[in-house]
Amino acid sequence: MFDRLRVMLMKEFLQIRRDRTAIMRMIVPLVIQMLVFGYAATFTVHHVATVVLDLDQSQASRSLISHFVASGRFDVVDTARDTAQVKSDIDHDVAVIAIVIHAGFQRDLSNGKSAPLQIVVDGTNSNTALIALGYMSQIVSQFAADEVAKFARPYASLVPPQIGVNLQAVPWFNPGLNDTWFFIPGVIGSLTLMQVVSLTAFAIVREREVGTLEQIMVSPIRPVEFILGKTLPFFLIGLGDIALVSAIGVLWFRVPFIGDPLVMLVGSALFLLAAVGMGLLLSTFSRTQQQAFALNFFFVNPFFILSGFAFPIAAMPQLLQWFTLINPLRYFLVVIRAVFLKGVGFTVLFGDLAAMGLLATIMLAVSVWRFRSSLDA
Repeated sequence: MFDRLRVMLMKEFLQIRRDRTAIMRMIVPLVIQMLVFGYAATFTVHHVATVVLDLDQSQASRSLISHFVASGRFDVVDTARDTAQVKSDIDHDVAVIAIVIHAGFQRDLSNGKSAPLQIVVDGTNSNTALIALGYMSQIVSQFAADEVAKFARPYASLVPPQIGVNLQAVPWFNPGLNDTWFFIPGVIGSLTLMQVVSLTAFAIVREREVGTLEQIMVSPIRPVEFILGKTLPFFLIGLGDIALVSAIGVLWFRVPFIGDPLVMLVGSALFLLAAVGMGLLLSTFSRTQQQAFALNFFFVNPFFILSGFAFPIAAMPQLLQWFTLINPLRYFLVVIRAVFLKGVGFTVLFGDLAAMGLLATIMLAVSVWRFRSSLDA
């Protein structure tokens, strides 16, 4: 058995080695996507196009606008004369946010009253709008605190000290709340899943499409040996992919890796076994590479979206939360982020590792059964 398996593995690696374009397709797109996603995948918002309608034209209103500009989050692209121009700027995508300061803004502040401030947001991009509103709330709160302190300073000796709450946020594992530290481990798992599943599915379908599958099956090699010979190379390629993109994340994007490499290796192996099983399963439902591509797109994309990569699983409907339980990427993202940033070990991650092991076992078993059935058919 081992001799036949060794010959099968040698055949696969020789075939990959001879096809230099295939080697380039395995490495170059992965590196490019890693770099692109590493820079593009972020919740941080900078330079939001902003239009300002200042109906007060006072020192206080100009001070408030300068607070927004100095933050670096907002760029004032237009100064409107009336509300019609504000509406026109947002309708024509000149600005995403409008700051409307009503007349009497400084007077109300001087009299100790609440000064209304209107923020108009283009809600077509709800994610950017919500994040920008969060930034604006912080800036306005800081401006209000500065104004209160400025007017109260002459009377500080006459006013008794007030009891307040001093909030001190202490983020663990990511002190700077750097989005890159969160997204890069997720990108590693997502790119690896897409590549390993597609490579495994296409390789077996290609054998069927060109007619060599039947020739291999009439040889002394057994179906199990054929499956191992076809999938083991892509399992090893997947390990290499994870090592490559992890190195890019650590060395290029400066994401810290403080965990145990052995935990990372075990988690990656279980995840890749599940990914290989998924690719093999898709190949049993495909007769051509076009069918394999369509099935790969149909299954892998939902797995990517429902993995917790960018959208919290807890915020999804209950039915979709149950569906994520069969998604190996969900568990691998927990493992890889915990290993990278928290440095936890097998004890903490046992549940996620066991879930990936169970999914890998089920997927490989069903895939082998389906593959044998397809051969008999």
